[in-house]
Order: sequence, then C-alpha cells, then structure tokens
Amino acid sequence: MPYDVTDFNTLMALESHGPDVYVGIGPAYPWGGLYGGQVVAQALRAACHTVGADHFPHSLHAYFIRAGDTEEPIRFEVDRIRNGRSFLTRRVVARQSIGPILNLSASFQIPEPAQSDAQTQMMPDAPGPDALEPDDWGPILSRRSIRREKGVPHSAAWLKIAQEIGDDPNLNACGLAYASDDIPTEAVGMAHPRHPDPYHDAETHNDVFVGASLDHSIWFHRPGRHDEWVFHDFMGHGVTGARGLAIGQVYAADGVHLATVVQEALMREKTR
Repeated sequence: MPYDVTDFNTLMALESHGPDVYVGIGPAYPWGGLYGGQVVAQALRAACHTVGADHFPHSLHAYFIRAGDTEEPIRFEVDRIRNGRSFLTRRVVARQSIGPILNLSASFQIPEPAQSDAQTQMMPDAPGPDALEPDDWGPILSRRSIRREKGVPHSAAWLKIAQEIGDDPNLNACGLAYASDDIPTEAVGMAHPRHPDPYHDAETHNDVFVGASLDHSIWFHRPGRHDEWVFHDFMGHGVTGARGLAIGQVYAADGVHLATVVQEALMREKTR
C-alpha cells in the first residue's frame, strides 16, 4: 500500500542506512506514481546531511530516469565528489527495486560577504494569493494559480509548503525544490500548438499528450521562507523533438528574487 504521508517534515525525515545512505518514503499522488519534486527535495536533503551546517546549496541539476513507485521506499546514495574550502559537490542517486529513478548533482557554498547584490529580475504585477481560489492537488503544497492567457506560453502561481518549516535555510531550499516541479510543465504545454485551452476547450492536456519531467535545474540566489507564499513565474521556450523547455523565476512576496528554475519536459502527442 502507498505510504500515508501528509506533511512536508515527515517527507524530509530520511532514515540513515549506513554511511552516506538515506531512505525516504512518499505518498500516492492523484496522477499515480511519485511526484518528481518530492524526489528532488529528498535527494537534496540527503546531500545536505553530508555537509557542514555552514554550507548551503546554491545550485542543483537533476535527471528523472524512471517513474517512482509509491509502494516502496526510496534509497538515496550520496557520493562526496569534492570538499573544497568554499564549495562542496555532491552526487545523489535515488534507487528503487526497478533501478535508479533520479540522478542529482548539488553544489554547496559557505556564505560570503556580499560586495554587491544586484537584482535585475523583477516580479511581475499579479493578484495576491488571497485574491485567488485554491487549486491544491494534495495536503503538502498550497497553490493559488494565475489564470493563463490563451495562446501565451506562460504559467504562474503562488505556492507554499502547507506545514511550517522554520528558519533552517537547507530545509527551506528543499521546500523550494519540492514546489519547483509543479508548474513548469504547464508552461511547456502552453507553448505547444496543439495544447488545449484549459478554460474553453473540451479536451484536456491528458487527452492530447503523454508527458513527464526529463531534467530539472535550480539556482538558489537568496534564502527565503517557503512555508510562506512564494511567486513562481514560468515561460515556455518552445517544443522540439517532443521536448519542451520552461524557464522560471521565483520571488518572495516582497519581490526579492529567490531562485531561477529550468525544466525540460516530454510533451509527446498521443496516437489515436
């Protein structure tokens, strides 16, 4: 039976199974199988367990290899690629009985005194989360989506972890990782010429396409609280070879630019 996990902190409570090996579990999601953002977040959490308290993630790059199974645990094997004075590099392979399901690389840095802090990306005007209807798909992530314009490859939403995370920067980075896989595929889909209009067409995305996340990257620019509302803003950058790319910016509610997220997704038309 799938595991009954309904809060983020339980999801991040990985068990140690020997040196640099951790085991986690995940709930069943409405679409079946594991949620990619969950596995990325848990892999990052496993990597965090192998670095000192003075190092924080500044980037990660992940490949989704196979769909995960909600009925068995996930084993996270961490490889300490490099320990430098300022930067540390980790590789994490997430495995189930079928084999590897995710391969992730993460880099950590000791905070350095900022000689300058230049923010060139600015949060667009958008209604606040209190003005929008809930469209959550589970108990761990709260979501308030911005209505998409027809024909524009754009997807935006306010997202937050529904349970309190606290001030731990590494755990908040895992919260961002969890949320970051939610809406980029929507932006990819909106870039496809056959994508149905979700507000006017009888067909749905799942009627037309078979899709999956392929790879995923995050650059963590500044620390933030991800148990508070955070604005995720993605644009689709075209589709070719059944693969589409979405690039997104993540902002705190006060407009601080927290992260950049890039995802490539499979967008294959179903054969009739």
